[in-house]
Amino acid sequence: MRFSWILSFYIGRQLAIWLFGTFAALTATVFLLDFIELLRRGTDKEGAYFLVLLYMALLKLPSMACQIMPFAILFGSMLAFSQLTRSNELVVARSVGFSVWQFMMPPIFIALAMGIINITVLNSISSVMLKRFQQLEDYILRNRSDEFLSMQSREFWMREQNEKHHIVIHARNMHYKNNGLFDVVILIFDCENHFQKRIDANKATLFEGKWVLKDVVITVDQSRPRPIDEISFPTNLTMDNFQHLYLTPKTMSLWELQRFIKLLENTGFLAIKYRLYWHAKLASPLLMIDMIMIAAIFSLRLTRNNNILTWAAGGLCSGFLIYFLSDIIFALGMATKIPAYLAAWTPAITTMLVGIAGNLHLEDG
Repeated sequence: MRFSWILSFYIGRQLAIWLFGTFAALTATVFLLDFIELLRRGTDKEGAYFLVLLYMALLKLPSMACQIMPFAILFGSMLAFSQLTRSNELVVARSVGFSVWQFMMPPIFIALAMGIINITVLNSISSVMLKRFQQLEDYILRNRSDEFLSMQSREFWMREQNEKHHIVIHARNMHYKNNGLFDVVILIFDCENHFQKRIDANKATLFEGKWVLKDVVITVDQSRPRPIDEISFPTNLTMDNFQHLYLTPKTMSLWELQRFIKLLENTGFLAIKYRLYWHAKLASPLLMIDMIMIAAIFSLRLTRNNNILTWAAGGLCSGFLIYFLSDIIFALGMATKIPAYLAAWTPAITTMLVGIAGNLHLEDG
C-alpha cells in the first residue's frame, strides 16, 4: 500500500475548493429564500423594515448553515470526485497502485475537521444568534410583546433533593421574565418518602439560592393550616437556569446543553429532547465522513459506467434518504421507544457501514 503526500495534498486541495464552493452556494441560496420568506411575512407588519428583516435573515443564517453542511459535503465531494474521475486523474493514480482508501483519506480528514468546527465554533455562534432571531420574530412578525411571552400559561414542575428531604414544586403559571411562579404548591417528604409538610403560596419569586413565597399557608401532617405572609425556601435552581428552562435546544451551545441536561434531570424535568439533540451534535462529524463515503460510491464508478445522471441522482437520493430515515429514528427517540444515544448515533453508524461496504465493493468488486 503506497502513500504520497503530494497526491494527498492535491486531492485534499481539489476537494476543499469544491466543498467550500458548494457550501457557499447552498448557504447563499438558502439565505436568499429565507430572506424572501421574511419579506413576505413582514408585509403590513409594524416595524418590519427592509434592513430589520435583512438583519433577521443574517441572524438565522449560521443555524441554517449548520443544517445544510452535510448536504454541502455530499454534493461538493460528488462534484470533486466526478471531476477527478472524468479528467482521468484518479484512473492514473489507481493504475500505479493507489487504492480508493488512500485518495479518500484527505477528504475524510477535511470532513472531520468541518464537523468538529461545526459543533465547537459554528454551533456556539448560531445558538446565540438564533435566540436573538426568535426574539425579533416573536416581537415583529408575531406581534407578541415580552410581557405576553413571559406570561404564557405554563405549568411548572420541579423536583429537588438534599440529604434530608425530597421536594416537589408545582405551579399553575410561571412568569419567567421576572422569575416568578403563581399558585404554588410545595410538597416535602423525608428520605424514605414519608410526607412531612405542604406549603401553598399565591406567588413565589426566585432569587439566588432561594424562593421567596408570599401569602403562604403551611400544613404539617394532620395539624391545622397556618397562614404566613412571607417565607423563604432554599433551592438549587439559579436565576440563569430558570430563564433557560423553556429554550429550544438549538438556542444553546453544546457546552451549555450538557450542563442544562444535568440540571433538568436533577430537577425532575424531561430531558429527552435535549439529550437527543446533544448526541446528534456529537455524531455529526461522523455523519460528515459518511457523506464523503457515499459520494465516493456514486462518483468513482463513473470510470466503469458513464451514465453520469443516473449515478448523480443516486447520490442525491441517498443523501435525502439518510435525512428522512434519521428523522424517523429521531422521532422514535423522542417517543422514548429507543434510547436517545441510540437514536442519535444509529443513522451515522449505519451510514458509515454502508459506505465502507460500498467502497469495498468498488475497490475489489
